[in-house]
Amino acid sequence: MTGAAALFWLSLLLIAYAYVGYPAVLWLAARFGAPARGGDSARELPLPSLTMIVSAFNEEQVIGQKIENTLALDYPTELLEIVVISDGSTDRTCDVVREYADRGVVLRHYSGRIGKTACLNRALPMALGSIVVFSDANSTYQLGALRALVQPFQDGTVGFVTGWTRYGSTEGATTTGSLGIYSKLELATKALETRLGSCIGADGAIFAIRKELYVPLQDYDINDLVIPLSINLQGYRGVLQTGAVCFEKDAGGSKGEFHRQVRITNRTIRAILNYRQLLNPFKYGLLSFKLFSHKMCRFLVPPFLVSLLVSNLLLVGHGPFFQAVLAAQGVFYLAAVVAAFSMSSGPLHRGAELARTFVVFNAAVMLAWVKYLQGETYTTWSPTKR
Repeated sequence: MTGAAALFWLSLLLIAYAYVGYPAVLWLAARFGAPARGGDSARELPLPSLTMIVSAFNEEQVIGQKIENTLALDYPTELLEIVVISDGSTDRTCDVVREYADRGVVLRHYSGRIGKTACLNRALPMALGSIVVFSDANSTYQLGALRALVQPFQDGTVGFVTGWTRYGSTEGATTTGSLGIYSKLELATKALETRLGSCIGADGAIFAIRKELYVPLQDYDINDLVIPLSINLQGYRGVLQTGAVCFEKDAGGSKGEFHRQVRITNRTIRAILNYRQLLNPFKYGLLSFKLFSHKMCRFLVPPFLVSLLVSNLLLVGHGPFFQAVLAAQGVFYLAAVVAAFSMSSGPLHRGAELARTFVVFNAAVMLAWVKYLQGETYTTWSPTKR
């Protein structure tokens, strides 16, 4: 029993730590520890020049709306450059962008489908702004999002600033299901990390960096994690700016979302292991602890879910506690299956949908590990069907 019990408790504790324990530790540290250094509030610095880079591939349906939204943002036009990078688009994306040339919108089209990161490597050195904002074609910003993004740069220790995405069926609507719960957990975690120095990673649809800190990436790198990590390595920190908000519609189709999660997780695992020196707590201290807890622990959950179930089965005859935990696991997985085929609503359905999302997410993570170990890499993406 000793070996099975040790495996049971190890699995249970790691799973609980990844989703509950780590945020709780951050909260306690932020509550009773010294606050992180904030921005310089004593004086207002002039607004910096900005370049917004919008990544696009076959986005003819939304690129016009994205450009109109950006042109309408509350930021001086003489300080804002809008650049659309087209990764080998084969539809009318480039034609739509060219219609805005007389309003200062720049098109940089790269043929050959080289991937988003490769396009960024080519386009970013030509950016005119001292601050570069990264965005996606299918996201729209709140009116004051850019002013909110640049405000933390008044602190010279800040190298990147991330906003956050509000998902919903329409702009202003908020997802209240499992995706909304996960987004709230991620937002709260980043907010607590910020209070303790630097958050881990950024929201790929809305984040900004000091241009001089950009380091060219490998084509397979996931930019919203690798760029922040490279900035951390240069001695700067990143912060969450909750006032910088963008909107995206819910992704359509569970199958497409599953494959998207596999791709993102595969690239994130590769990024963390390529920057594994940051996992050395003796050299990077709190940053190492955050990276391991926020990212790696969650990516280790799938095998521990398996070991929890197996060890629980071995221990089921050793008392009512183990029997209760096994029953709880059975109900949880059954709820996930029911949610996959149910069209009902209500509190019970929302709980089942959360179980389904958790199971699907961890299945995607497991597959991402398999593909990583097989040496598979991802460099390109496709837009969500609308």
